[in-house]
Amino acid sequence: MAEELNARRDFIKRAGVAATVLAGSVAAVAASTEEQHRGHGSEVGNGVVTGTSKKKEILYNKTQAWNDFYQAAK
Repeated sequence: MAEELNARRDFIKRAGVAATVLAGSVAAVAASTEEQHRGHGSEVGNGVVTGTSKKKEILYNKTQAWNDFYQAAK
């Protein structure tokens, strides 16, 4: 029984040390990495992110319901 408790304690100690080391290394990397804003390094768009999709964006389909809505909104 005592051996089981010691084994559990040792495991928890090792897991705690590993978590501390991991958290410390993540914090060190985050602190030393330069923050780059979205679109940084792009030659086009003045820092605005642009997509690479070749699909044409369709905002609406012309239907009778759309025409009724558009006429009412004018």
